[in-house]
Amino acid sequence: MNKIISTDIHSFNLSSEDHGFTVTLQTTKLQDGVNLITLRLESEEAATPPVFTLRWSHPACDIQGSWHPAQDRNKSFKADWMRTLRSNAAASAPVYALFNSRGRNRMTFAYSDALNTVHYSGGISEETADFHCCVQLFTETTAPFRSYEAKLLVDTRDVPYYESLDGVQAWWSEMPEYRPAFVPEAAKEPMYSTWYSMHQNVTDTHIEEQCRIAKKLGMEAVIVDDGWQTADNRRGYAYCGDWETYEGKFPDMQRHVDAVHALGMKFILWYSVPFIGKYSQAWHRFKDKILRFNEGHGAAVLDPRYPDVREYIINTYEKAVKEWGLDGFKLDFIDTFYSPELQLPSTVEGKDYESIPAAVDRLLTDSIGRLRELNPAIMIEFRQMYIGPAMRKYGNMFRASDCPNDSIQNRVRTLDLRLICGNTAAHADMIMWHPEEPVESAALQLINCLFSVPQVSVLLDKLPSDHLKMLTYWLAFWKENRTLLLDGLIEPMNPELLYPLVRAVLEDRGIVVAYHEQIVPIDAAVPVSQWIVVNGRRQDGLYLEVSGEIGIAQVTIRNCCGEITEEQSVELRSGMHKLAIPASGLATISIK
Repeated sequence: MNKIISTDIHSFNLSSEDHGFTVTLQTTKLQDGVNLITLRLESEEAATPPVFTLRWSHPACDIQGSWHPAQDRNKSFKADWMRTLRSNAAASAPVYALFNSRGRNRMTFAYSDALNTVHYSGGISEETADFHCCVQLFTETTAPFRSYEAKLLVDTRDVPYYESLDGVQAWWSEMPEYRPAFVPEAAKEPMYSTWYSMHQNVTDTHIEEQCRIAKKLGMEAVIVDDGWQTADNRRGYAYCGDWETYEGKFPDMQRHVDAVHALGMKFILWYSVPFIGKYSQAWHRFKDKILRFNEGHGAAVLDPRYPDVREYIINTYEKAVKEWGLDGFKLDFIDTFYSPELQLPSTVEGKDYESIPAAVDRLLTDSIGRLRELNPAIMIEFRQMYIGPAMRKYGNMFRASDCPNDSIQNRVRTLDLRLICGNTAAHADMIMWHPEEPVESAALQLINCLFSVPQVSVLLDKLPSDHLKMLTYWLAFWKENRTLLLDGLIEPMNPELLYPLVRAVLEDRGIVVAYHEQIVPIDAAVPVSQWIVVNGRRQDGLYLEVSGEIGIAQVTIRNCCGEITEEQSVELRSGMHKLAIPASGLATISIK
């Protein structure tokens, strides 16, 4: 079967093997350069669909880079035979962008079905120098259905690539099935995490010691990670599943949570959602209702298609909120539900779903709905790569995936999050560094994550005095400028070069962070009364390249610990102006 439909720019070809569905393919022009292709499948009887593939080509003209949510540090494009991308509710998101070296969009496409597995690609043809693009549906086992509808958004406007991506997230957000979760203010405050600083060697007293310091530094919540539920500190999951505190570490969890609350901090607790360990008491109850077993983990992945499995998981979270007064959950490993190639055949009756994505959607929908009845401001953290539009309706905190001590990786991942997460709070991976680091180098761990919510994970009582002073300054700076950093119009430049310059503007204030660039452009036409210029480099000094006449400005320069190194009045005329900003320092430019 083949169906062809065209827009002003592209010709779309839908193909599949023979089937019993009635297929409709329509195009709608939303505005110049933005088209919507709607696919509908209908059948009189529920049927299992074959693979459907929607293909089109786009000329490789003035295109130097690509972007998708799981791309990480390599923003190159590939040949059409090299790579197929995959997304579903727990893996990435179905969106792909092509742009030029000036950051201008050349083509962005996104698919509306972010729940089920979709394969998509946009690779270069060696023969024609065209991008061969496609979206493939139903490549994995699909439950029979009578109707299916989804839409493909294609944007070829000559706009900044980040504007096109923001349009995609807004498009998804308007869909009732992906309406984003409420984001409480507490989700947008700095937090202390126990993972890198303590790993599984957590105890209630040690956490409380760190929280006393953390609160004074401006951290408003603690995330207690893996280890609270077991005496086993070998990084496995064989004891997950019962979710009872190990008394040798937490003899009274409610007392501990109350003690943290008394400091004025929120309390978030880690759970590995799918795992049931072979040494847990719940193992014998559910060992026949699993998707697969991982010997290395010592744990199995529960099958969410069984209602008693879902109810057990939800009851566990409800009990923790009721008995301990939790303010949030770090729900981990949701992506492990999805590995069809490793799935065991189901042998036990009682499933009420055939589709694993639909069952996970039901699990998370019911979990969050019931938790919000207990606490409307409950916080839910998800980790890359389950950060797509389907996950925004459950989680209100998206964290960059693990990249310990790698500040550049943390920058790339947090900015990738920001580009499509809308108002969902984007969090950095836990910030850590070696205590013998030069303080300017340690400061880069925070500076690289300025446009996300910081999570700090070092032993605060072991920090050298200059490190503590630096951390105090940058957390205070972040909190003072939080609205500008999180809510400002963000412009991450040159993704193909790992975002060497990032700018945000909100009302009459702007901030520019130079991560690799030595020349920082300032446009006099932008109506701001204050610019903050951050030197996110290990070298001293930056140059302002001023376009237009700004006039007299008061410039205050600080080092990485917040100490003023220079104050001067400067006339900012069109041209180059050198600023002696120390490595990991900043300049505040107040325009008179």
